[in-house]
Amino acid sequence: MSDERIASDKEISPHKPTSWRGQVTQLAAIVAVVFIAKGAIAEPFYVPSGSMEPTLLIGDALVASKYPYGYGAASLPIQITLPETGRLFGDTPKRGDVVVFRWPGDRSQAWVKRVVGLPGDRIQLRQGQLFINDHAATLRPDGMGEAEDDRGNTERAYRFIETLPNGVSHAIFKIRDNGRLDNTPEVTVPAGQLFVLGDNRDNSADSRVAVRDGGVGLLPIDNLIGRADAVVGSWDLGMRSQPMWTWLSGFRLARFFTSVH
Repeated sequence: MSDERIASDKEISPHKPTSWRGQVTQLAAIVAVVFIAKGAIAEPFYVPSGSMEPTLLIGDALVASKYPYGYGAASLPIQITLPETGRLFGDTPKRGDVVVFRWPGDRSQAWVKRVVGLPGDRIQLRQGQLFINDHAATLRPDGMGEAEDDRGNTERAYRFIETLPNGVSHAIFKIRDNGRLDNTPEVTVPAGQLFVLGDNRDNSADSRVAVRDGGVGLLPIDNLIGRADAVVGSWDLGMRSQPMWTWLSGFRLARFFTSVH
């Protein structure tokens, strides 16, 4: 009888309330899991400019996968100054990959561009056409589009499907012929660096523009954050000037959960 009574008493005894130390420990564990996930698996980013149109639009929310290129100081979800020690499990991007990286001019800023040149490649633009190791990337006309600038203004643009020599195809915009960045000297990409371009070829400060002039220059591989794999949401920022009750119509539902090509 006494044994049964002891068991019953144990079953109805109230649990002790979790101490504040326990709650803090649980919260710290949750924060650590989120931090590790953002640092090791994927991280969300927001597209504020039109330099990657038509692939990425102003107002897109994208996810960058961290693991394809390995991990370095740039992979951390917060920017702290660490000695450059190379990348753990590092791998080189493929031509045509859309990458998110720390801008060499200010590593607190995350930028997104497309990789077209790998270490050892010779890169040149001739009358707006990309040449990689003296092989032309083919351009197929694909109608017209609307290129938006950072101030919300739009401009008609010629749309092309560009195919790199390795067979990767993607859409680009050309607003004008003989733009200021349409003809460049041939550049040999050094070891440990990449040549990147924006898909909006007449509105992109990329590897054609030096860092001192506001561009990317040749991008150090150690600055890579990850590969842009998917758009998870999108909202037309031009709706901010409209009445608030119309803002829901600014969601670009067709772009939700789409792959980045």
